[in-house]
Amino acid sequence: MSRTLTERVHRRPRLSRAGAAVIGLGCLVLLTGCSEETTEQWKRLGLPEAASDRADYVHDLWMGAWIAAFIIGGFTWALMGWVSVRYRRRREDELPAQVRYNLPIEVLYSIAPVIVVVVLFFFTVQTQDKELAEVSNPDHEVVVTAQQWSWTFNYAKESGAGGEDVYDTGTPAQDPELWLVEDETVNFTLHSPDVIHSFWVPSFYFKLDVIPGLDHGFSMTPTKAGTFVGRCAELCGQHHSRMLFKVIVTDRQTFDEHMQELRDAGQTGVLRGGRESETVDGLDTAAGGGE
Repeated sequence: MSRTLTERVHRRPRLSRAGAAVIGLGCLVLLTGCSEETTEQWKRLGLPEAASDRADYVHDLWMGAWIAAFIIGGFTWALMGWVSVRYRRRREDELPAQVRYNLPIEVLYSIAPVIVVVVLFFFTVQTQDKELAEVSNPDHEVVVTAQQWSWTFNYAKESGAGGEDVYDTGTPAQDPELWLVEDETVNFTLHSPDVIHSFWVPSFYFKLDVIPGLDHGFSMTPTKAGTFVGRCAELCGQHHSRMLFKVIVTDRQTFDEHMQELRDAGQTGVLRGGRESETVDGLDTAAGGGE
């Protein structure tokens, strides 16, 4: 054996150990260098921090789906690895037995996906029913009007606004604000005068389509004060990406003061889009659309 070949043979273990050490050190730095916020997000598997009483249902379904995916994926990869090792070629002049089909495995691969879909469907329907459960006597009633390409939030007969309906609206250039009270129930009614939109607040773990001709809704309770981002999650036209809004969850006194500000500004009544939206300052034909 030449000197060069001998050096290579003795050098390989050192290089392997050095490579393993570098990888291990990199993983350690990656794990210890993450902020507490990032670590918490990893625990939620990418979900934002929850801010509504309905979030637990979606959180449990999300985690369950990931657990099922890991189990099924691990079983499949283990089975593939076992077959590759168990039925590998052992001698150069001999091939493993070749068969056209394997009935037990084909039955397994046909039935298993059906079982997975049925189980996921069952838990999804259960979660949907819990998410859409209505509150009989909500503290607040909000009619959400989604229109090309902004939002109008109508507050029904709030005591802080003298018992009148008041509204808050916006434009694609100025995000509207949806005001809610922490730990107080609210019932949303969704309305669209033009095309299908979708009302989505990621931190509420909830999304529901807004369909023309079908006013429907849901109930929930915001559980965390703060400002959250909402958006349209249904491709609805040219300026779909600008259909953003802010959700402000605050205390009751601040909420009542804001309702009074809307009333003082003359923003009373209920706007449901179409021709009505064109009469609002800042919400012209480009933002409102006609009936």
